Amino acid sequence: MGDNLVPAVDNVHTFEIALKATTRNLLMTDSSTLLFVGFSDFLALGNINDPEFGQTHANIDFNISPSTFGTYPFLKKDSVAIDSVILSLAYQGAYGDTLNNGIQTVRVFEIAQNSGFMDTLLYKYTDPTSDFATTGPQLGSATYPISKLKDTLTLTRPRDTSKVANVLRIKLNNSLGERFAQYDTTSGPNGGFKNDSIFKTLFRGFAIKADQVGNALSYFTLADNSRTKLTVYFRTTGATKDTSFFEFYHATQGQTNYINRQNGGNYLAYLNSGAGDKIYLQSSPGSYVAINMPGLDTLSNKVIHRAELFAAKISLSSDQTFTPPSRLMLDRTNKGSPDTAFMLEQDLTTDVNGGVGFAAFGGTLLSDNTYRFNISRYVQNIVTRHQANDTLRLYAPLRTRLYNSNFKTYLPIPVIGAVAKGRVVLGGGSFADSAIRLKLRIIYSDL
Repeated sequence: MGDNLVPAVDNVHTFEIALKATTRNLLMTDSSTLLFVGFSDFLALGNINDPEFGQTHANIDFNISPSTFGTYPFLKKDSVAIDSVILSLAYQGAYGDTLNNGIQTVRVFEIAQNSGFMDTLLYKYTDPTSDFATTGPQLGSATYPISKLKDTLTLTRPRDTSKVANVLRIKLNNSLGERFAQYDTTSGPNGGFKNDSIFKTLFRGFAIKADQVGNALSYFTLADNSRTKLTVYFRTTGATKDTSFFEFYHATQGQTNYINRQNGGNYLAYLNSGAGDKIYLQSSPGSYVAINMPGLDTLSNKVIHRAELFAAKISLSSDQTFTPPSRLMLDRTNKGSPDTAFMLEQDLTTDVNGGVGFAAFGGTLLSDNTYRFNISRYVQNIVTRHQANDTLRLYAPLRTRLYNSNFKTYLPIPVIGAVAKGRVVLGGGSFADSAIRLKLRIIYSDL
């Protein structure tokens, strides 16, 4: 029934109960969470030391391609001088302590040709081998306060002055531009401007590594070619002098974002102990809580007006710095197939365009610091049709991929906006305060 049609509880015709739940904190290892780095994902860069959850460190690798092929871009190969080389990254936001400890230092290196980095593969956020080996000296670095990345910069370029905002600009060594200026348009081994395949045999890409300083992650998008690019400023030195620039973009697959989680604090203690009084949820790549409600197995047939899973946030002193996820995801795992995750498709509906009905299902953090999920149809099917009372999973993925029994297929579901953004502590199934304790609240009528 619709939210506005749930009858009032009068204890004559309509009743309310709260079923207890058992909860257990676990690391998320299921492939359904789609922890592959997508071309358009916001990529994290930086370092976090969270006293409650431990350390997070994030580096980025990606390739670039010339903006055009088939013509030599530096005007005159025998009389070109490089003025500057600037790597720009499109800033999308941050997570962590961006005010008091938001100074970051990042360093740029060239990915080694023999590193195994390819643009035909998708790499996992959690795979340490995706933090690829580099070659040669550092190409450049930048130290910056994250809070200043939103500022508008005035760029003076040959024949042009423009303004940009939300950009990190890293000055690289001019030797990189000089190296590119030696490429040609032939089909030979130096034909970097002939096609993309040859170019990538000459330059594999950039590895951007964050120092272990600061206490925040900054997020960038490589897909925004208006702000993420490598710009080589140059001039000709012959009798006819000219100034210009040439740009390189991240134009094809070939990006990694290795997120190294070193679990610590109470989070690690609860993962190890199996205690169920508190729930520690770290956004992906992170953890989940397994929820079981044995009381549903003995609940007699009833009309379920509303069945709502209730989870309340426990306040921590560090919450202002490390904020909770804006949304959580709830699904179920089949008792007979624990490696398969299923949508609660009767309650979380999808339209023909792939839109997901989170508004009716719930899962967003409410103003009263609770997450609530409407699973009325799921509970009705258990008590009426005796369908399986499965284990539920509560977690905060970047996205997930779940089997939809109605459509008989797997569906991708986006959940939160950026990887490694958000963590929260909730009251578990055995939390002492019943007002905070995770529970299943059911409003029903007897048949």
